[in-house]
Amino acid sequence: MKRLLAVLAFVLTLPILAAEPAPSDANLWLQWRGPTRDGQVSGSTWPSNFKGLEQLWRVDLAEGYPGPIVAADRVFVAETKDRKEEIVRCLDRKTGKQLWEYGWPGSMTVPFFAARNGSWIRSTPAYDGECLYVAGMRDVLVCLDGKTGKERWRADLMARFKSELPTFGFVCSPLVDGDAVYVQAGGAFVKLNKKTGETIWRTLDDKGGMMGSAFSSPTIATLQGRRQILVQTRTTLAGVDETDGKVLWSQKIPAMRGMNILTPTTYKDSIFTSAHSAKTYRFDVLPTNTPSIKTAWELPMDGYMSSPVLVGKYAYLHLRNQRVACIDVEQGKTMWTTSQTFGKYWSMAAQGDRILALDERGILYLLKANPDKFELLDERKISNQETWGHLAVAGDEIYVRELKGLIAFRWKQADK
Repeated sequence: MKRLLAVLAFVLTLPILAAEPAPSDANLWLQWRGPTRDGQVSGSTWPSNFKGLEQLWRVDLAEGYPGPIVAADRVFVAETKDRKEEIVRCLDRKTGKQLWEYGWPGSMTVPFFAARNGSWIRSTPAYDGECLYVAGMRDVLVCLDGKTGKERWRADLMARFKSELPTFGFVCSPLVDGDAVYVQAGGAFVKLNKKTGETIWRTLDDKGGMMGSAFSSPTIATLQGRRQILVQTRTTLAGVDETDGKVLWSQKIPAMRGMNILTPTTYKDSIFTSAHSAKTYRFDVLPTNTPSIKTAWELPMDGYMSSPVLVGKYAYLHLRNQRVACIDVEQGKTMWTTSQTFGKYWSMAAQGDRILALDERGILYLLKANPDKFELLDERKISNQETWGHLAVAGDEIYVRELKGLIAFRWKQADK
């Protein structure tokens, strides 16, 4: 007994070790456009310039367009190897060292103007802390164990639904919510059980083929107090009931060759979007028992591939003519449009009154979100390759997907 009491007394004198705190959303980038799927970033205030931007590591990859996924201790990237195989790599977040890789046969050739930029894998994966959901070009969704890379299930949606192969491939980025994963593939908008890959429901059937599936990606929105999935197909904007797949409301969006590409953004009970060779719009969902939608305003300018970010009531939108505009979403008023042109595409993230923008020419811009004028705080050429993948911002780190590589940067305050 004396010996036991002595051991207990010794144990009680040991320091109590607290469990390691879980990383906050600000330190993670687990899906398309970040924690809230709209490019918004929380956490500590960003620096006011790039003087403290330093490269941590870089790895070579095969070609690909998916943005990187940044978890607590690892980073996931996808690529197309030798035009024959789609590969997923898991890298150590601190060093870039490869932890595992997994691949499957899968490739196709996209037509027309899209072929100029290659037929590489496009969709940005999604990670729920346990599983990684990766979309291959041929309408195949693969679920991988995030720790080991082991395949848990695979859904060949084209075979399952007897749909045509979408001419431009599987482009939309998966949305994971609760026990489900949502994708615009298999010639429709589909909800799957994320544990098994089984179909829960299927809606907005578009048959696949030339005008099939989607270039945009679904998001979750609460409009007029009702939680729903916001979906933009090649022709139509719609609100979908998450339980049964019922289309609550819909709105046709004209666009050349169905190029509704950017991801719409919500503002209060409204939706802000823009389409190729069409216009920029705000649509209001009405407070009625039977949900409906109306056009609040439209402007004669068109966005193309670049999804906007909202800061307050102002939307910052990269346009098809390669200029940038600031739009008052409440009034439908253009505050300014740059005379300067940039690249063909910007991926953007926002925090407070600052916006990061990655140009596909490998240039990183830092803007002040100023509705009175275009205010460029800093810019830096960070890559000599094309950078079409959406940038990821996780804590004080920025990840940039080059066409054939991935670069990790640390961004910190520096002496002026």
